[in-house]
Amino acid sequence: MKQNHSSQKPVILLNIDSLMPLALEIATQTGRAPALQFLMENGTYFSDMVTSFPTMSVTIDSTLLTGTYPDQHQIPGLHWFDTRTKQFINYGTGLRETFRIGWKNSIHNMLYRLNHEHMSKDVSTIYEDLAENGISSASINSFVYRGNKVQRLKTPKILSSLTHFENGEWLASVPSTFSLGAFSKLRASGMPTQIAAGNYKYTAKELRYLIRKKKLPGFTFCIFQDMDARIHFKGPTDIKLIKKIDQEIQKILNMYSSWEEALRHNVWMVIGDNGHGATGTSYRKNLIDLRKIFKKYRISRIHKKVTEKDQLALCVNQRMAYIYLLHTKTPFSKLVKQLRKDSRIDVIAWKEEQNIHVASGVKGGLLTFRPDGAYTDVYNQSWTVEGNLDILDLQLTKNQFLTYGDYPDALARIFGSLNSHEGRFIVANAKPGCEFKAQSTPFHLSGAAHGSLHRQESNVPLIIAGTNEKPEFSRLVDLKKFILPLVK
Repeated sequence: MKQNHSSQKPVILLNIDSLMPLALEIATQTGRAPALQFLMENGTYFSDMVTSFPTMSVTIDSTLLTGTYPDQHQIPGLHWFDTRTKQFINYGTGLRETFRIGWKNSIHNMLYRLNHEHMSKDVSTIYEDLAENGISSASINSFVYRGNKVQRLKTPKILSSLTHFENGEWLASVPSTFSLGAFSKLRASGMPTQIAAGNYKYTAKELRYLIRKKKLPGFTFCIFQDMDARIHFKGPTDIKLIKKIDQEIQKILNMYSSWEEALRHNVWMVIGDNGHGATGTSYRKNLIDLRKIFKKYRISRIHKKVTEKDQLALCVNQRMAYIYLLHTKTPFSKLVKQLRKDSRIDVIAWKEEQNIHVASGVKGGLLTFRPDGAYTDVYNQSWTVEGNLDILDLQLTKNQFLTYGDYPDALARIFGSLNSHEGRFIVANAKPGCEFKAQSTPFHLSGAAHGSLHRQESNVPLIIAGTNEKPEFSRLVDLKKFILPLVK
């Protein structure tokens, strides 16, 4: 497989988990992130790229790599319920929740089923598309990795007993160059500081290895995951890890005779995958316990087999939640009525036939929409929309043009989540400062959380340097379409 066409430059996409525009701008403007500052000043900077929904990494990375929203790639979130198998699907949330659902199931879901069973075969990843054109690609530290190359991966002994894999080994479809912590290393002597994946230093070393050995493929996707855990507890304005990750990017750029030379050799892109919203300090005021809202219903337990008597299943993705109606005779209206009584829930959405309905615990009325219609939005998508536009902070101009406010690309993203998997369910979105809770759900009082449709978690930064090309729209879902011509 060829590395790249001689007339094209390799594209390196650095995904800094939970990098947010304000924190990035503070770090660069105060001189604490000189590498990122250099790329911003010598490239194009976007502060309002719209991410996927729910704003959880597995869904976002699936959107980025397939160029589709969840209605097509079918990865609904970090925690969801499979109504066909009656199983809770968890890719690794909090320790208590993961323990209750089962370590083996969660690890198996993350390492294997996410890419080989849950992600739709009707979509292709950027790795698969490039391979079809004979162009190599690399994935470093990403759990969303589906490619065309079959590779045997081995689980470290400490984890092998916690998997469903025989002898801790499995065959995976990966990109031509693949690095994922101890499971697959580029450097034989490399020692990941985290078993499941490498930390930011390990990720940078793997990328530097490819550059040093002149093995850089046409496209390389790297994830620096460390910031997310810190921001959950320190809050969204913390920049300590931006400075540390920037130091690693400096080392990468220093491999060239000058940083300008690095731009002449490669296209560099830096993104954040999701933002965070600051959370309140009060357990009573800021945590929305769905079990209390639906206390009159029989709610399935995540650590027990779902029975015919269970009426609801709850899957929390921090500031967003899926609420499943397990009985076909249970009307949406009763549950929506209960949710609307809580003023901490600002968006309540559900699907009936072809229509999406949206209500709110903050604003009155009802909004109904579906794809195709007389209204066109800023992303050239057409919609039929009726009812109270204020619920989603939509603005309609005289020429039937829709613009978005607090909930960027809300119509397509809500549609994506409600069509991401089978079942009768409601999507609930928490107001800023609040997050949801159910059985054993992790929460982040006095810190920060994400998952919601709100712009503070939905608008992320993008830096492009080494090319004058720009994506058509400021959305992560459009980046695949932007990257492919740069590489092919």
